[in-house]
Amino acid sequence: MNNSVSVPSRTAGGDPAAFSKPPVRARIEKAIRNLLNVLVLLGSVLVIAALSFEVFHDSQQLYYKSYMKIQFWVCIVFLIDFFYRLYLSPKKMRFVWRNFLLFLVAIPYLHLVPYFQMNPASEISYIFRLMPLVRGGYGLAITVGWITRSKLTSLLVSYILIILSLTYFASLVFFMLEHPVNPAVTSYGEALWWAFMNVTTVGSNIFARTGTGEVLSVVLAASGMMLFPIFTVYITSRFQSHKQQGGQSGADEAGS
Repeated sequence: MNNSVSVPSRTAGGDPAAFSKPPVRARIEKAIRNLLNVLVLLGSVLVIAALSFEVFHDSQQLYYKSYMKIQFWVCIVFLIDFFYRLYLSPKKMRFVWRNFLLFLVAIPYLHLVPYFQMNPASEISYIFRLMPLVRGGYGLAITVGWITRSKLTSLLVSYILIILSLTYFASLVFFMLEHPVNPAVTSYGEALWWAFMNVTTVGSNIFARTGTGEVLSVVLAASGMMLFPIFTVYITSRFQSHKQQGGQSGADEAGS
């Protein structure tokens, strides 16, 4: 008598998680993940739009309550996504370690401070006020990453999007921090000009007055030095490939 027990075959990918879960549960988890991915992407776009509108809006006090509500609900979406992926992760400590920055960014600090009637030190308050900017940068990174991962996006377009996104976000942060203390920054256009001049490594006649602005100057210049040579290599390789294809087609015509 044969006492062996037949074991169902694993999936083609050999995924232990997919092997151990019922098909219905796996489909539900996949649907929830896809929904959260869409919500995180929409929340990221909304954070960028809200941050931009706050910079461009003339009467920021009238818009501040709506802006804070947007920040709060986007934080809720980020936290739900974080804890759900933590629930699905087989190695939870590793997941927390690799995504701890996301968790810190997703905490709505500016809502928790008045709710619990906390009185943090001035340095901590400054960091809390910067968190919406950091959250906007994270949202921008998610949006750009989603676009550049598309198969329809070429390498050149990806690099252009990265540089433009970095320049735009840096100009927003620079304007918000420098406008109150720097007489040279009287409008957003000057902050945008400063960002483009620094990312092209040409340099600007507008000098930062805050520590964060000085750090942004270095980050933009370093990013420009790293990314612009990639354009040169990309264009050169494309030109050589086109030239080789032209030479090959000419040789084929001569042979025929």
